[in-house]
Amino acid sequence: MRLVLLLSVFFLFLNCEDKQSKKKINPKKEITTIVKEEGLTGDEDTTDVVNRPFPKLNSKNAMEFFLQYDKMHKENKVRLTTDFGTIDILLFNETKFHRSNFIFLTKQKYFNGTQFYRVIDNFMVQAGNSDDRKTANKRNYIGKYLLPPDTKRGFKHDRGMVSMPSSDIENPHKLASPYEFFIVQQQGGSHFLDGDYTIFGKVTSGMDVVDKIAAVENDEADWPLKNIYIRKAEIIN
Repeated sequence: MRLVLLLSVFFLFLNCEDKQSKKKINPKKEITTIVKEEGLTGDEDTTDVVNRPFPKLNSKNAMEFFLQYDKMHKENKVRLTTDFGTIDILLFNETKFHRSNFIFLTKQKYFNGTQFYRVIDNFMVQAGNSDDRKTANKRNYIGKYLLPPDTKRGFKHDRGMVSMPSSDIENPHKLASPYEFFIVQQQGGSHFLDGDYTIFGKVTSGMDVVDKIAAVENDEADWPLKNIYIRKAEIIN
């Protein structure tokens, strides 16, 4: 009986760990993502590696993969269906690796079921993560990789711009965490971020939805008290 009780407490801790371990980050210092890597749990497709439609991505093969992907996948418009409405995003061709990455993840249905997990009113909303183990399973299947910054294209962190946060793990060069993104919500923009984070798109419709998301009540780690999901991400052009 005691063993059963201990196991129950252990699994309860695992389910709550991601949400409760988020640390407070000063928005004027860093836009980062804090990700706990998880192992496979059996919910994902475990088809033999020979039958994979793409290689498992890592720091060595990701750039070449997206270089080739960019040549064959020229779509640049994505629609996010959220709990508060739809957000349409135009992706910039100038930042081809980041555009290709976002299109690739959209086609893999990675964003479906992820959340807006960090929201700060009059600053930004950040999405692409989740406290659901299925999101970790998707990442495990796709692979673990980072993207180099591409910050010299002339884009500024104006209101509505879509940018990519950097990983906070051994990352002095601000390599981008490819699974997350943030949308600048601040009136007048957040130009103190310029030069540090890669802007790879902009919201063309749905900033009213972004404003609603940014205004929700959140906890001490800026995580909304009520989860806000991306129900579907789809290519619209």
